[in-house]
Amino acid sequence: MATHYLDFEKPIADLEEKIEELSLLSSTSGSFEAEIGGLRKKADQLRKKTYADLDPWQKTQVARHPQRPHFVDYLSGLFTDYVELRGDRQFGDDQAILGGVARFRGLSVVVMGHEKGHDTATRLTHNFGMARPEGYRKAVRLMDMADQFDLPVLSFVDTAGAYPGLGAEERGQAEAIARSTERGLTLGTPFITTVTGEGGSGGAIAIAAANRVLMLEHSIYSVISPEGAAGILWRDGARARDAAMAMKITGPDLIGLKIVDRVIPEPVGGAHADHAATLTAVGDAVWDELQTLRPLSPVALRKQRADRFYNIGRTG
Repeated sequence: MATHYLDFEKPIADLEEKIEELSLLSSTSGSFEAEIGGLRKKADQLRKKTYADLDPWQKTQVARHPQRPHFVDYLSGLFTDYVELRGDRQFGDDQAILGGVARFRGLSVVVMGHEKGHDTATRLTHNFGMARPEGYRKAVRLMDMADQFDLPVLSFVDTAGAYPGLGAEERGQAEAIARSTERGLTLGTPFITTVTGEGGSGGAIAIAAANRVLMLEHSIYSVISPEGAAGILWRDGARARDAAMAMKITGPDLIGLKIVDRVIPEPVGGAHADHAATLTAVGDAVWDELQTLRPLSPVALRKQRADRFYNIGRTG
């Protein structure tokens, strides 16, 4: 797959293009290994410098990168014996949220997450990761099962928000989100959420009312998208960058506000640059958090979760 470069990566893209040109010339007109090596070193240094100092709008772009690992990648890379469970037993099956039972490093768990899709066909199938009410009711069904069989719940968030269509509203979108959020808060088993890309609005919190909320370094987590905030505040979606800069949607700010508990470092160049390293980092972080939660009783887990949410935003 061809590399997709973001706007702020243009200097890196230019260097990579020169490297490719020299590599082609090397095969026909002699060796340029020294020049290629120098350019690769320069590109690596530039990439490292660029990604060490991303602003919130640039992180928003990285969080939405089309080549970033998706939920299906985490499923195949971190879990074994996965059995998908479909449907909400009321209306139908929503493919924006996938979930089922699996083994995580030998431990039986319930796993669920948003799936955006990776090409036109799969994006339409998964509705770009924007769930309808039946998606959240499926999440409730999965959490009910986790409680019944004493299974930890691991969720992966990557959505711009819940689907705002007429049909979704007619079928009770707000109520479904509220019920899913409530079910997460009342779980008697460990519940860990990882924000892997975008964490947008109620569409995210519905499967993120967890004991521990983790996020990847270049992910974002917000009550509304920067474009949506700009449209409301200034009636100008083009001011999304201004909104992103003001909204405190990145890891350091969210840690400070106690909205997120842990930021997982990404490979240089972002999660899309090295899927294997990203999956390993996420797996290690989730496993580490799970070990601290597993000894707790259902009562203690509910209390820890309640205390965590009561403390959001408190600085005293």
